[in-house]
Amino acid sequence: MTISTKWALAGAGILIASMTAFGAANAQERITYKSAKSGTSYYQMGVELANAIKAGTDGEAILTVEESQGSVQNVMEAAARPGNYVFTAPPSLVTAAAEGKGPFADRANPKFAEIRSLFPIPSLTMHFVVNAEEGAKTLGDLAGKTILLGKGSFGATEGEKYLELFNLKDKVTVADAELGNASDALKNGQIDGFVTAGSFPAPNVIEASAGSPVTLLSMSDEEIEKTGRSRQVIPAGTYSGVEEDVVTTSLPVVAFSTTEMSDDTAYLVTKTFWEEKAELADESRWWAAVTPELLAEGSVKLHPGALRYYEEAGIEVPDALR
Repeated sequence: MTISTKWALAGAGILIASMTAFGAANAQERITYKSAKSGTSYYQMGVELANAIKAGTDGEAILTVEESQGSVQNVMEAAARPGNYVFTAPPSLVTAAAEGKGPFADRANPKFAEIRSLFPIPSLTMHFVVNAEEGAKTLGDLAGKTILLGKGSFGATEGEKYLELFNLKDKVTVADAELGNASDALKNGQIDGFVTAGSFPAPNVIEASAGSPVTLLSMSDEEIEKTGRSRQVIPAGTYSGVEEDVVTTSLPVVAFSTTEMSDDTAYLVTKTFWEEKAELADESRWWAAVTPELLAEGSVKLHPGALRYYEEAGIEVPDALR
């Protein structure tokens, strides 16, 4: 082999190595994000999060938001989706899947045990909205009222549970209508109030409070303890005409992935979320309710990449999540 040939081969090797390094440096992590039905606040959150991750990583990570029919579907797909799959669900549902209980009793899969937490997102917060003219202040004041619960949602199921739990089931008339009609029905006097669950400020409660004076009912600490849910405060001024803090319950919601996501990608996504959270809260107020303290509401171990970020940031992590 001639010297010139050796130099040519060496030069080619350097070029190939340089191109490989350039490609690696400019590799783009593509991530599927599955949350909720389009048109819902949680779908909107997904869009906002996708924009924040793209901006915060200078396009290094791209989230593609997919519509979902709900948390059970999200968890089910975690057993089949390869690679970078991120989804949202209550931690209790993921725990039920890993244990083969609840909706997963007949659909157990060992891959459910590979689901890992990344970061909390706005909780599902219960809202008991009543026409202010009714003078209601507490759940007990719902007696004799006509209330809309809706159908098939967490809020409807939870609302029905509370009526049973606080001996109101036979004292309240439950309207047979869709929750989407709640604001008009309240304004027209067809119902006295409605129950809904979502991040706050919730769009349907904003609409209702803009159309007529409303009151949001508060719960006592004893009532909250009886529900088994987390205590949540909706700050005064969140909704038009509601000038006092409202104490209610909530169900934590978390963004999850699986062990198929690399540690570096989980680290990048988690770090970027927290670094962009202030910008997210400026865009939509529901992000302001997300704090590191919400980690304590979780029950599913953190992804090692996410844990690395929390340890670097000096954020306290419950032992159960390690």
